[in-house]
Amino acid sequence: MSNGCQIAAAVQRLRQGELVCFPTETVYGLGADASNPDAVARIFALKGRPSNHPLIVHIGAVDQLAHWAHNVPAAAWRLAEAFWPGPLTLIMEKAPWVPLAVTGGQQTIGLRIPAHPLALELLQQFGGGLAAPSANRFGQVSPTTAAHVLAEFGADAPMILDGGPCQVGVESTILNLTGGEAVLLRPGQITPSALAAVLGRAPRGHQASDQVRAPGLLASHYAPRTPLLLCAAEELIRLCAQHPLQRIALLCQPTTTPNILPEQASLIAMPETPADYGQALYSTLRALDLQGYDLILVASPPNDEPWQAIHNRLSRAARNTV
Repeated sequence: MSNGCQIAAAVQRLRQGELVCFPTETVYGLGADASNPDAVARIFALKGRPSNHPLIVHIGAVDQLAHWAHNVPAAAWRLAEAFWPGPLTLIMEKAPWVPLAVTGGQQTIGLRIPAHPLALELLQQFGGGLAAPSANRFGQVSPTTAAHVLAEFGADAPMILDGGPCQVGVESTILNLTGGEAVLLRPGQITPSALAAVLGRAPRGHQASDQVRAPGLLASHYAPRTPLLLCAAEELIRLCAQHPLQRIALLCQPTTTPNILPEQASLIAMPETPADYGQALYSTLRALDLQGYDLILVASPPNDEPWQAIHNRLSRAARNTV
């Protein structure tokens, strides 16, 4: 079936209140008509997602922003012009008509335009907004290929539009614009420095006192089924020695690879750049889950700004940080 026929079939399903999985540049999304509370409820049921956990609404054009959000701040228009389509989610006051099922009961909404041609064509053909969290069971590793989605849901999988591997590989940056200053709720490929260049100042970091709930803020998230520990490179050998009878996967970059590899450990080489590391991360964790390891040890990558999103995902995926 051609892409055009697939998209037409997907649009028909969405208009009937069904779910459709589609690719974005970040991860694959589990989409439903964001204006249909019954359709949105199917997302929560399939994922096993708590109903108070808000969803991001994907739209197909910047001029739809004011349809979904109320009192859109000037900063939102500037950020949209600079970064949309792209991996940036803006949280604003929701329009009065937007169903609370989409926003987790909050008066705020997260919006973005994905930078993937198949997603954009789907959105433009559909003509509305698609509520779409990652297409996986709640709390598990996000999918970055159509095969991941099928493996995740099996016989329960909705229609899947296959757009190939996701180019970014980690979820969008989330920026809250509902207060007097921009607040970075979740780091992503778009960094605080890039945001500051548009805003005129760096966004404030998320604090426990911030009231807005957003995707991906739980302490445990993005987690493989295999226990994962995040550690300094110099701790790898010591931690392997503490688990002599376990099969261990060591995720290391060239600069953090041990000189001597413990007998029970297998080396998984990770990319040196944050962009390539991010694209490879989730597919690597999913592959390791299928290979029977008892433990995944991850040597902590650099801690500067370009790596902020990677550190965020790894720390939430880890059972412990050493």
